[in-house]
Parts: sequence; structure tokens; C-alpha cells
Amino acid sequence: MKVLIKRITHSTAGFSTFALRLPVGIIFMAHGAQKLFGWFGGYGLEATGQWMASLGIEPGVLMAFMAGSAEFFGGLFILLGLLTRLTAVVLAFTMIIAITSEHFSNGLFMANNGYEFALALLAITVSLAISGSGKVGIDNVITAKLA
Repeated sequence: MKVLIKRITHSTAGFSTFALRLPVGIIFMAHGAQKLFGWFGGYGLEATGQWMASLGIEPGVLMAFMAGSAEFFGGLFILLGLLTRLTAVVLAFTMIIAITSEHFSNGLFMANNGYEFALALLAITVSLAISGSGKVGIDNVITAKLA
């Protein structure tokens, strides 16, 4: 188990990943808070669940809870550099679902509710899944304790 945890948390990346983690963590947390709590102009869990059900993503409230939790807590973990690789994979799948279920049919551009923003978030999360947290993150503390 130690070997697996060390493999997940170890990163040879430098400080550049922090430049990705900081804004993307905040963005995901804010979007998750919209879905879960109705903060920042969001609709909250019940209304988001109804919207997801209207897209055919059922059961709507459960899916809204899962997406909102992945975004809110995933964003927090990315921000902290905690289990960065695993969290980034979960968020990448969340973005793939968002792109394919809602945004792709609207084209690329955000002005038409397209997929360009979700695609950028997908690219960042894939990059973090490959690189890990870098030099600044809780993953480094975990790796050091396992050494």
C-alpha cells in the first residue's frame, strides 16, 4: 500500500504545476459550490438536479451531488496539492461528461455555451494527472513521510 500511495503522490514537476493548480482549484471549487450550495449565482442541488435530469442524466439530484462534490472537493484537493493525480483524473472525467452531455452540440465557443472552457479545464486536469502536484503541495509531505 505504501508503494501505491508513494507512486500516486510522488512528483518530479517543479513550481509550474502550482500555477495551474491555483486557478483551476478555485474555478472547480466555485462551480461545485454553485451546484451544491447555490453560491456565486448557482441554483443549488435540487435545481441543478432537475437540469441534469432534463439532459437525461438520471437520477438528477444524485448526479448533481456527484458532479458538485467532485468539483468542490476536487477543486479543494487540487488547490492543496492533495492526491493531485487521482483528483485530476476524477475531474477530467467530469469534464468529459460535461463536454459530451451539454456543451459539444453547441460548438466550440463559450458565447454559444460551447465546450472551449470545459476543454481547457480537461487539458489542465490531464496535465496534472500526468505531472502530479509539483514542488508545492501536500503530496510532497505524504511522499516524504513514506520515504
